[in-house]
Amino acid sequence: MRRIVTMALAGAVAALLLGGCGSKSEQEFEKPALYWYQKMMKAVASGNLEKADNIFTSLESEHISSPLIPQAMMILAQAHMDEEEYLLAQFYMDEYMKRYGSFQNRVLAEFMKIKAAFYGLHSPQRDQKLIDDTLVRARNYIVKYPTSEFTPMVQTIETRLAMTRYILNEKIAQLYERRDKPEAAKIYRARNAEGWVKKDDIEPPESGWFSWLFE
Repeated sequence: MRRIVTMALAGAVAALLLGGCGSKSEQEFEKPALYWYQKMMKAVASGNLEKADNIFTSLESEHISSPLIPQAMMILAQAHMDEEEYLLAQFYMDEYMKRYGSFQNRVLAEFMKIKAAFYGLHSPQRDQKLIDDTLVRARNYIVKYPTSEFTPMVQTIETRLAMTRYILNEKIAQLYERRDKPEAAKIYRARNAEGWVKKDDIEPPESGWFSWLFE
């Protein structure tokens, strides 16, 4: 009886080992770059971006010098942007610019990063630093690439953010006035006076900050 139990346990262990080896052998590796790229594209097309990210990791780790990598990065950045996953989109843009930061590549990559940051805004009150940082990026872009095909879109983003910052400064000034701190209120109104946006240029939203910003 003891021998039968021992044999049964040995058989179970062997089955587990064989099963483990079988699943491991099914893992894919050492595939051509085009194979990974096409598989990633299928995952993007099906909307499975988590799978696409994992496949890109395989492409990158097995073919670090492949000319398909920069194109794959751009595709994943745009795909994550389309899904409103703006932090992931910016991650791919940052990596793209680190590796492939030629002048022509940066024109597009920096535009996409500004666009991702802009659409990543959810609440002007909470995202004030992101607004200020994106304003700086947008203004720098306009100066660096005045003839870029993307510059008019960046100018629109810059205008929207400048108006949003003006309204926020005015709201903060009003809050300080209600708390009997007129000197603090003057600081924020002085900031508005220094900018090119004027009060008459803006029709403040009654509600729905988020939708107003993107209309």
